[in-house]
Order: sequence, then structure tokens, then C-alpha cells
Amino acid sequence: MVLQLERASLKRNGEWILKDIDWTVKKGEHWALYGLNGAGKTALLNMLCAYYFPTTGKVTVLGREFGKTELGEMLRRKIGLVSAALQQKLYPEDSAFEIVLSGAFASIGLYESPSQSVREKAIALLEEFGSIHYADRRYETLSQGEKQKVLISRALMADPELLILDEPVTGLDFIAREQVLETVEQIAKKDSAPSMLYVTHHAEEILPAFSQTLLLKKGEVFALGKTREMMSGEVLSEFFDMPVQAVWTDGRPYLSKKKPANLNV
Repeated sequence: MVLQLERASLKRNGEWILKDIDWTVKKGEHWALYGLNGAGKTALLNMLCAYYFPTTGKVTVLGREFGKTELGEMLRRKIGLVSAALQQKLYPEDSAFEIVLSGAFASIGLYESPSQSVREKAIALLEEFGSIHYADRRYETLSQGEKQKVLISRALMADPELLILDEPVTGLDFIAREQVLETVEQIAKKDSAPSMLYVTHHAEEILPAFSQTLLLKKGEVFALGKTREMMSGEVLSEFFDMPVQAVWTDGRPYLSKKKPANLNV
């Protein structure tokens, strides 16, 4: 079991941010976590990474039950994380190669001398995702798409059991977005791929690899199950409280507001 939440709730500053979350992710499963801004997605991720502990309920991540086993860095070393918050913490003057190497030590910045095998692994990841030609460039000089691919390589350095991609293509243009999504797809196709959790509020980013989806609304699980069923016009119309239609193209859902049947255009 990768993670199991049983009626997990979180209270912050006197308000319930998450309420009675029941969710199980099995090894090898790839999930999308879908919800609008303010739905509680970030709070849920912070709880999965042991930055927050549940106020009530039970949370178990990678075999470690919160409150009963040591967590913190030990758990986070087993979780690969790609997020805007992490990007802001990195040292902009470090090279792309140094950023990737730091992933082997789960550190911000490189303070240890990497072994030859660690260096070779970082080079292999940079090559695999088409980033090797800017390995020696300062991180701050890279485009947003290039930065995200470097962060994905960094996240894979420690062979994580869970890879969390927190809105990894936000702010990217169409070409950069598709390049990063191709990188995600490459990872998902590997036999050795970690379980993956893709967090987004844009339905069209949900790749076919993410066969399961959790819909989060106002801190609660609205619905969860097979992506084809969750990302349907019927379910999403209720989720958004407005008529929505979903059109599937190349295994990805594209949403639009459904026009009233009596509207003549």
C-alpha cells in the first residue's frame, strides 16, 4: 500500500481544511488529484509529506502510520516531489546538474561530494529527458519548461516509491507544457516507475497513465474512481454546479461549458 487515509481531517487556524478523507492508493497505481483552487489540494499534499499531521483520523504513507513511527526526512526521502514551492527554495546560481545531484541527498543545495555512480545516474536522467545540453547552465537562466524537467530528474534521483507532481505545467506555454507531459508519460511507461500522483485543476493535463482520479471539493472527497468515470460530463456538472461536457481526445479529457439545449447560435 502506498497510502491510506481513513477519515483524515485537518484543522488549521480554527478552520477545517480537510474533512473525513478516505483514500487508498495501491502500489503501481497512478492517480490524478483534481480540484479547483482552494479545494484543499496543497493541504492534502502537505499532510502526505508529513508537514502536517491529521487533526483526526488515520494516515499511513509508505507503510508508516502517522503518530506511531518516525516520519519527517525519513519519509520524505522516499517521496519525489515536483512543486512550485520547491522551485522557489532552490539556489538559482546552482547549475542544472547540481540541482539534479542534490536530489540524491534530499537537500537544497549540494553539500556532499557525490560518488561516481550518483553522478552517472544524474547524467543518465538528464540525457533521458533531453536536458543534458543545458546541464552546466545556471538554474535561473533556464526556461520554465526546462526547470520543470530538471526538477523531475531531481525527484527521481533517490528512487522514490511515490512521485508527486504538483501542478508541474502551470504557467507554461503550449509547447513547453506538452514537453513536460511527455516526460511524465515516459516515466509512467517504465516497469520500475514509482506510484505517481498528479495534482492539477486543468483536466486536459490528465494523461492516460493516470487511470484513477480523486475529485476534491471544499476539503472533502467529492468522488473517486476510474478517471473515465470521474472526468465525465455528468459527474463534473455536479462537481462544478454548472453544466459541463467532456470530450476525450488521445486519452485526455477536454472540458467546456455545456450550452443550453434551447440556445440557438
